[in-house]
Amino acid sequence: MIGWFEAVVLGLLQGLTEFLPISSSAHIRVVSAFFGWEDPGAAFTAVIQLGTETAVLIYFRKELWEIISTWTRSLWTPALRSAFPARMGWYVIVGTIPIGILGVTFKDEIETVFRDLRIIGTTLIVFGLILWFADRTARTKLTLEKHLSFTHALIYGFAQSLALIPGVSRSGGTITAGLLLDYRREEAAKYSFLLAIPAVLASGVLELFEIGNGQTPDWGPTIVATIISFIVGYAAVAWFLKYISTHRFTGFVVYRILLGVFVIAAVSLGWIPA
Repeated sequence: MIGWFEAVVLGLLQGLTEFLPISSSAHIRVVSAFFGWEDPGAAFTAVIQLGTETAVLIYFRKELWEIISTWTRSLWTPALRSAFPARMGWYVIVGTIPIGILGVTFKDEIETVFRDLRIIGTTLIVFGLILWFADRTARTKLTLEKHLSFTHALIYGFAQSLALIPGVSRSGGTITAGLLLDYRREEAAKYSFLLAIPAVLASGVLELFEIGNGQTPDWGPTIVATIISFIVGYAAVAWFLKYISTHRFTGFVVYRILLGVFVIAAVSLGWIPA
């Protein structure tokens, strides 16, 4: 079971890595294995993500209020339907469909097979290289307000669904898709964070019912980890958006590859169990 110290460490990890394209779920799984802790499981990971997602809700509170209010009013006010906040509401809904369907379809695999460290190490490397390619070739000229469409929203959505496999990274997958579509880095990241809100909230709320049952961690450590992830996550999202406005993703790519190689080597040499 997860103790108080482990909860603090995993909460810090979640807050630090959720918004960076390096996979928070992979870090939670890898660090737990490295220190000989029990795998906290998919339920614990999903629930403490509610902390970092709350940070997103607060950070983007003005944009979210405008999106929700305009989208709602546009349902009976046709003149508002062409407004960007109303369209963004639909884009988030459409972009959430893929992960909703695939998350339910592959629920068992997400909780078992996909948590194999050999798979995680491989996805860290492979999707790190894809991010590097996208970052190097993207023209980074498109903006959400002028160019986001239902087709692009679905592409983002399928990219987000890949994050059901730890090691892919929710932000990494969706930002990579945005770069391949030629969106500006900060624009790709912003939509990535907004798109994650429904999926993360739904997953976290559903997994709340699993906490304290069977092999899942108890409520106390889970709450502590969630609170810490919120505090650290709020600072992390602000820093990340500022950083990528003037920097490439090269540092994150190198880190992903090194971590992936370490994980695969550690499992192969028997240092940690797969």
